[in-house]
Amino acid sequence: MPPVPYVYSITLRTRFRGITVRDGVLLRGAAGWGEFSPFWDYDAAESAAWLRAAREAADTPWPAAVRTEIPVNVTVPAVDAERAHRIVTASGGCRTAKVKVAEPGQGVGEEIARLEAVRDALGPGGAIRIDANGGWDVDTAIDRLRVLDRAAGGLEYAEQPVPTVADLAAVRRRTHVLIAADESIRRAEDPLAVVRAEAADVVVLKVQPLGGVWACLELAERVGLPVVVSSALETSVGLAAGLALAAALPDLPYACGLATAQLLTADVVAAPLLPVGGAIAVCRPVPDAAGLAAAAATPDVAARWRDRLAAVSTVNA
Repeated sequence: MPPVPYVYSITLRTRFRGITVRDGVLLRGAAGWGEFSPFWDYDAAESAAWLRAAREAADTPWPAAVRTEIPVNVTVPAVDAERAHRIVTASGGCRTAKVKVAEPGQGVGEEIARLEAVRDALGPGGAIRIDANGGWDVDTAIDRLRVLDRAAGGLEYAEQPVPTVADLAAVRRRTHVLIAADESIRRAEDPLAVVRAEAADVVVLKVQPLGGVWACLELAERVGLPVVVSSALETSVGLAAGLALAAALPDLPYACGLATAQLLTADVVAAPLLPVGGAIAVCRPVPDAAGLAAAAATPDVAARWRDRLAAVSTVNA
């Protein structure tokens, strides 16, 4: 094995969150491997939680699991209807789809077509949720939810349709569609503000941005709302931490957003964490030499990440 920290760089199958390449750092410690991969728009202070999560994974055992597999959703980026249909049918049996909406430059017609295609691929028994990443204002959200709920044949919930907690609360009061909070939890100084404002029916927890599996488990208990564990578009090293959280939660009423290895063209492990029959078995795959070599970042990218790791380490010191 190469020395750690190890820097990877993997191309995405399609543009997602405005990027076409996913890169980050893998750390190895006594407990196993951890991943540090904050997006490049996160500064050192915000990235500090991501490093705490990586160090926890490398150095600290995770909580005991109460389930052996995790039901997962397929993630459908802001692609055309034909591509959306193919993604769902090739998803490994997922019966829930999370569909990206509010993509800059796209209109409601493209969103309707995407949702109709996903519904056709899932059939009437599948669940569809949408994720707007805070891309709408309140009035737009109400209008779009009405139209997209109809196009989907019923939405399971809408994730972060608007950017602020106050806006989430306003939307929740004006729609029958359930509201899930993501950015209002993971990028908030006070994640419990969502609960006090009665702004969400569901919370989305992501291990890296929230500082680790144990921190998320504690937050889930304090929030007291149904939890969906989602990924931060990691390799299978990072996804294993999400699986550990989902496996340890007392209740898991919704499919989790942990099937995102499907969005990568490669991985650092021989057997990536991919769904079979709509679920991923709880396990912790170990990077292998071939996977690490294939995903090795170029020297300039590796140097940039090592500089970033050093800078964020001073915040966590």
